[in-house]
Amino acid sequence: MVRLIPLSGYFDVNAYFYTDDATGHGFLIDPGAQPDKVMSVVRRNDWTIEKILLTHGHFDHMGAADQLRQELGTEIYAFDKTGAMLKDARTNLSALCGPAITIDGAIPLDDGEIISLANDPSFCLRVIHTPGHTPDSVTFYSERDRVAFVGDTIFKAGIGSWGYPGGNKTELIKSITERIFTLPDETLLCSGHSEQTKVGTEKRRYSL
Repeated sequence: MVRLIPLSGYFDVNAYFYTDDATGHGFLIDPGAQPDKVMSVVRRNDWTIEKILLTHGHFDHMGAADQLRQELGTEIYAFDKTGAMLKDARTNLSALCGPAITIDGAIPLDDGEIISLANDPSFCLRVIHTPGHTPDSVTFYSERDRVAFVGDTIFKAGIGSWGYPGGNKTELIKSITERIFTLPDETLLCSGHSEQTKVGTEKRRYSL
């Protein structure tokens, strides 16, 4: 099951639950704000969240992750191996928009790594490094369910910004064309700030 939870903070953002209908276990992706709202959804559905996953380190995608890590008793996973995004409030933009938000102790991810549920390795997501919006941007892809959580790399009828620290237009276009657009056309794209769309739809829309 993929469930979008719209969250309101300095910026509005889409957080996602990706859960196994059979067991209620799953992942929480990009909890950027409103931890109480997120927890109410978890409790109402009696879900067990095994991992918190971040598509990148901008504060609007991870602002509630630290509190939720404590409340859920789980860990945060991100591609930011050096902590350049998560530990630097200016780089992750939080210091420019309000109180500084930082995260310590996130577990680093590798390109191509498979993230699975503890008791069901078939329920999993593959980490695809998709830099351009930020150096640490990743897409989480489920081959089984043909769904990709793309963060701010691509949106419905739009592509991500490369104007923030570490952004790079050439890398962004390469990530979209060589990594996202090579996924099956029917793959559902779940972004941080738009309605859902599909790979095939966006491929037809753009000539990048």
